[in-house]
Amino acid sequence: MNSPQAHWLADGRRLHLNHGPIDLIVEAFGSDDERRAAYQQAVTRFQTVLIELVEELPELRLPAFFLAPRDFAGPTARRMEAAVMPLAECFITPMAAVAGSVADEILAAMLAGRRLDRAYVNNGGDCALYLGRDQSMTVAIAGTGNGMADRVGIHAEDGVRGVATSGWRGRSFSFG
Repeated sequence: MNSPQAHWLADGRRLHLNHGPIDLIVEAFGSDDERRAAYQQAVTRFQTVLIELVEELPELRLPAFFLAPRDFAGPTARRMEAAVMPLAECFITPMAAVAGSVADEILAAMLAGRRLDRAYVNNGGDCALYLGRDQSMTVAIAGTGNGMADRVGIHAEDGVRGVATSGWRGRSFSFG
């Protein structure tokens, strides 16, 4: 397995983090110092995310059971389990929530102790969003055949903190 990679995209604003199947685009908005610190925190946290998930992979591939949520060791695995528990009466495994949970985990690392206006982590179409007071973000779904017409504005007061699109026409549409 390759090691975690981090590099700036050509625009100099967005950070690309890649490790095995995890492919993130990260962007933070705020003062230069806060953004730099948030990006460093993202890189630091990213170093072990895949390794932690691989260690718990056999259990993550088992169906969630609504009467007995499991206590996973890693924070990303715990996020995955929590995300699927509302659907645990059906067949679903925590793997259904892997992309969004990785995005959430990296965003949480970026925000720890930071003062950002807004930020996002895009993991192949599953995006975790942070919107500070009075902030907004426009998101689009690419590949719909409508150019960039399929856009939606998300405002801080909406309470939306994530968008999951990776399963639609993607490589991972499944129940996990």
